[in-house]
Amino acid sequence: MMISSISDRTIYRVQVLERAFDILDALADHASELALSELSRRLHLHRSTVHRLLVVLEGSRYVERNGAGGKYRLGSKLLELGTKVAARLDLPGLAKPFLAQLVRDTGETAHMGILREGEVVSITNVESSRNLRTPATVGRRTPAHCSSLGKSLLAFLSEEELDHFVQDTGLKRYTANTITVPDALKGELQRVRERGYAVDEEEFEEGLKCIGAPVRDPFGEVVAAISIAGPAARLGGFRMPALTDSVVRAAVGLSAALGYES
Repeated sequence: MMISSISDRTIYRVQVLERAFDILDALADHASELALSELSRRLHLHRSTVHRLLVVLEGSRYVERNGAGGKYRLGSKLLELGTKVAARLDLPGLAKPFLAQLVRDTGETAHMGILREGEVVSITNVESSRNLRTPATVGRRTPAHCSSLGKSLLAFLSEEELDHFVQDTGLKRYTANTITVPDALKGELQRVRERGYAVDEEEFEEGLKCIGAPVRDPFGEVVAAISIAGPAARLGGFRMPALTDSVVRAAVGLSAALGYES
């Protein structure tokens, strides 16, 4: 009798876990927040059952509730876990083959960077064999608002985070093409989100052009960006469609290697 009781408890606990994971999957698969009633309908579970699980998940920050509408969304705890997963996956090591292929496809130096304190920090790169090429220095910091890497990262910040960035950095001018007006930068970042890549049109250094695209972690969060950089005369004109396709393809491939399902 005792063995049966233990077995029943084990089955119940497994079922509870499965239902909790189902809730997280439902929230992840939906573009916006979901109400309790909608979750109950989607999962074919009683409202009281879903509510009990949501209370536990909310208490551990795996889900969050919108105070105004009472709807639920994925919580910040998942972002923390996703960041730790990405860090342990050796992001630079995983990126190397994709950057190397990008160099072969485009003939230009390929870079990867992350956003830190309003700047882009280079974490790995693969140099082109061309005589005229951009320097590739790990640890190098560049302004985010005037680079393709930076714009690929800034485009996916929240409105509040972007406002803080603008306030803290001041959008310093580096060339005649640097975007220094907040509304103009927001418009540019909207275009980045729509087309899936960013372009630095000699905005940081005259004569230098870059094309970048975002890299996502298993939870869809943008954690890095990759780019190619080279002389403006080479990165333009009829080559642009093929170059942007190569950069986006490399970013999508690396995102998939990290566990992101598009």
